[in-house]
Amino acid sequence: MERLKIDDVAKATGLTKRAIRYYEEIGLIKPPARSEGGTRLYTQEDIEQLKNIVAAREVLGFSLQELQHFLTLKEKIETHRAEYRQAIVSSEQQRELEQMAAGLHQQIAMLDDKMKKMATLKQELKQMAEQIDAILEERREE
Repeated sequence: MERLKIDDVAKATGLTKRAIRYYEEIGLIKPPARSEGGTRLYTQEDIEQLKNIVAAREVLGFSLQELQHFLTLKEKIETHRAEYRQAIVSSEQQRELEQMAAGLHQQIAMLDDKMKKMATLKQELKQMAEQIDAILEERREE
């Protein structure tokens, strides 16, 4: 498996080295393996996770806090899935699963709301562009 240094990861993701280290510090990405000299060594999986974070921030407008919440939920779901396969779910685990489901439904609703707002903004921009195009066309005909 190829391991990449932080400079290469920064180029591949468009993030600064500082941002990558910060994302590691706050738990958005898992700490990468290190060389004997202490240099961070990233995998392609790490790069994909960072690209997903960038997309979630830029495209969806997620805050770092929202991303942390999502990743925490995802990790808990994976933990519960593993535990569920090994044993019967306790009432405490049941409550936690219900809370996670509620959190996921809340995030889905937030995404739906953001998508509606983005569609409205897109329509407004499209109308403005059409108005400007019409004005430009009128001036060309003069």
